Amino acid sequence: MDFPAELKRLVARVETGLDRHVPPASARPARLHAAMRYSLEAGGKRLRPVMVLAAADLCGAPPDAALPAAAAVECLHTYSLIHDDLPCMDNDDLRRGRPTAHRAFDEATALLAGDALLTHAFALLATAYADRPALAADLVRELADAAGSARLIGGQMADLLAEKQADATAADLDFIHLNKTAAMIEASLVLGALVGGAATARVEALRTAGRHLGLAFQIVDDVLDATADSATLGKTAGKDAKADKTTYVKLHGLDASRRIAADHTARAREALAAAGGDTTFLLALASAMADRRT
Repeated sequence: MDFPAELKRLVARVETGLDRHVPPASARPARLHAAMRYSLEAGGKRLRPVMVLAAADLCGAPPDAALPAAAAVECLHTYSLIHDDLPCMDNDDLRRGRPTAHRAFDEATALLAGDALLTHAFALLATAYADRPALAADLVRELADAAGSARLIGGQMADLLAEKQADATAADLDFIHLNKTAAMIEASLVLGALVGGAATARVEALRTAGRHLGLAFQIVDDVLDATADSATLGKTAGKDAKADKTTYVKLHGLDASRRIAADHTARAREALAAAGGDTTFLLALASAMADRRT
């Protein structure tokens, strides 16, 4: 398999899905929809929607059946980035190599654009899979669980509380990473598997893989924040140390953090192998995520 070519093909499918399933920038009110599109179309790695498509392909879904689910995941992920960058949160100026939404528009518009992307994600799942109501319910339930107060939002809250917390523990940090980051990566693989009609055992194997991939991804992110520059990352580098955030690098150091990330990647690969089928692409993606420089 030519991994770069396959990744490029899946990213192109994601872009098609986003264009098809998100309101145009000209839709009234145009400023709101332009802000939504501005953040969505800034690019990024598209890892989460690519995982949706790859898992759906692995599980035998019909062509393009998973595009709405992939678009929904990217809408929700982008909402979380917009809100994460707001002055009341991380107060960041750069995301995906360009000014953050509140810098390009204004704070109120960015807030509403994030709100709109969040609600659109669930409306999209409910309407695109309305002809399969049980599937629609499963997809909405899975994404809502990953994005709710106990997971994505809860992880973000715990992350804010851990800033300047001198006695934060490894367990505190694992809670943050399992929920702020890993929950959505886990959900991406599960949504794709559900669209493909996978058996429970296969869904759970992919869930386990996603959990470990998410932890590895966030640990690598901590390492890159401490070692790379803003131009390379496409976002502000060194902000974790500046905010005195609790990170793997702060608690464990660079070398140990890299070892922990490698261990989670290995465990993710084991779970992918247990899922069965041709997991060549997903295995290669796991390696690429572990080795990334941005």
